[in-house]
Amino acid sequence: MIRTLLASVTAAVVAIVPVAIALPAQGADPVVFTVGMEQDVDSLNPFTGILAEAYETFQLQYATLMSQSVTDYEPAPGLAESWAESADRKTWTYTLRPGLLWSDGTPLTSADVVYTFNRILNGRYEQRNYGNYVRNISSVTALDELTVVMTVKTPTPIMQRLAVYILPEHIWSKIDGKAVKSFANEPAPGQTVVGSGPFLVVERRTGQFIRMVANDNYYAGRPKVDELVFRFYNNPDALGQALIKGEIDFAEALTADVFTSLEGKEGITTYAGAYAGFNELAFNRGAALTDGTPIGDGNPHLLDRQVRLAIAHAIDRQQMVDKILDGYGSPGSTIIPPLYTTLHIDPGTQSYDPALANRILDEAGYPMGPDGIRVGPDGKPMKYRLFVRSDSDSSVKAGEYFKSYLAAVGISAVIKPVDENALFEIIGRGDFDMFEWGWVVEPDPDYQLSTFTCGKRSYKDGGEIYADLSDSFYCNSEFDALYDAQSSETDLAKRAEIVKQMQQMLYDDVPYVVTWYSDNLEAYRSDRFTGFIGQPEGSGSLIMQYGTYTYENVEQVTADTGEQTDGVITATPTPGATDSADNPDNNAATAVTAETGGPNLGLIIAIVVGLIIIAVLIVVILRMRSSNLADEKE
Repeated sequence: MIRTLLASVTAAVVAIVPVAIALPAQGADPVVFTVGMEQDVDSLNPFTGILAEAYETFQLQYATLMSQSVTDYEPAPGLAESWAESADRKTWTYTLRPGLLWSDGTPLTSADVVYTFNRILNGRYEQRNYGNYVRNISSVTALDELTVVMTVKTPTPIMQRLAVYILPEHIWSKIDGKAVKSFANEPAPGQTVVGSGPFLVVERRTGQFIRMVANDNYYAGRPKVDELVFRFYNNPDALGQALIKGEIDFAEALTADVFTSLEGKEGITTYAGAYAGFNELAFNRGAALTDGTPIGDGNPHLLDRQVRLAIAHAIDRQQMVDKILDGYGSPGSTIIPPLYTTLHIDPGTQSYDPALANRILDEAGYPMGPDGIRVGPDGKPMKYRLFVRSDSDSSVKAGEYFKSYLAAVGISAVIKPVDENALFEIIGRGDFDMFEWGWVVEPDPDYQLSTFTCGKRSYKDGGEIYADLSDSFYCNSEFDALYDAQSSETDLAKRAEIVKQMQQMLYDDVPYVVTWYSDNLEAYRSDRFTGFIGQPEGSGSLIMQYGTYTYENVEQVTADTGEQTDGVITATPTPGATDSADNPDNNAATAVTAETGGPNLGLIIAIVVGLIIIAVLIVVILRMRSSNLADEKE
């Protein structure tokens, strides 16, 4: 009887206090790798988050069927060790690695893959981030625990690049289509999010930090560090100082001035990596829902292509690269960056020419007013709201340059700084005229091209308007037809020509003015950590990749590490930096230090929790025993 009683009480205590089994085992002295950045994630829910920082946490926690090669972005095995297309090109078969486990020990099988894809296929909210991957899929089924079969409507190259994070059915099936819209996907105290990637979120404090722990069940092997922490800073200077003081080990997306100030600092290596992104000035092209119902309050002047074209000629992209990026980048043109050499085009016809911009506006019927502000055909001044991201130093600076450029051609730009989360909602409602933001472009162009299709405009559900991926509300039936054509063209050369034609169409219609392609400016404590890997290998970013290569391979500098090796950036050890928690511009550093504290904090917590569990066990056993004795006496 005692044995059964102990087992049942232990189960009850574990259910109440899951720390004892939820956290992966760590040594008494965990190795913590800390990354500093300015922007917090908008959500840890893969169906909700849209920021690059959010996608970084998604890929760290949830693996995909295929990954993308570190050397050249080509498809590589992920959860699936192999895949094959049928002879009629209508069926794809994916074979999973044997022995896959979720972090909680539950087997990861074909059922989880089928669940994830069918949830996206059958959901509306779930399709915002992943709809383009499944739009051509007609069915997803499992042959056995290791085999997934997908049928497609037409042959498509997308099936080798399904960037869909596979979710654990035993967790997510409890969250219905309504609840998922507000589901935070944050762990309970002491627990981790259940995932399959190299790291798992164990703690989040919004605006301060996200703490992750290594996943012992990761299919590619446990990472070399025990914990991964993302700390968030209020401004770029605080981020740079945190690296110097040793509060962080890696600084991501530095501004040019801070990056330059770190060059030559002892124990710090700076790195300018090739980046797959662009920034843009976007216009409200007539906000509407997917059914064409108008929404928002955009200025009708911006529906006129000539106005947008004039603005494109008014902007000095090279000056913005020189002044804002300090030369770490190149002037923008089209939405596929030059990193993807087989797809990128640069028409080169929208050069900086204020005189031409003025002439275009004159001829289009926007005469200059006595106050230096032009007047539209409707008799209203050319005065437009320009939203910039208050949490981005480069966006704020860009806004001031835009304002100056537009003033020179008789357009008044009223700067409206808001944070990125607020801006996403504003855009989704169509309550803007212009805004500054940017995109990170996947190696396969389908996702980026999909953001300009009519079907990716906002939609209504239950009386509420929800933003999808279209932020300019561009809608062109010819563009949509080309989108369908490229998504089913399996001849890579022919597909590239269609993609180039689509870029030219967008360039000519001017829903965006692509301002620049920036380098990703990064710096790290080379006296502490080594093993950094760029993607593409040797020239690309060290983190914020299409993969988790650096996170899996980074390790502490020891006597055996420190020399440059092919494909891996390493560093020679030098005396370590001092830690600091008194930086007035950095709340995150203090907060995380309080949580992760000294080297033995994990051990102390484990001991305390163990003592609590033992105490609870004793109390419960004694009470139950007393109750049983009382029953027997009765």
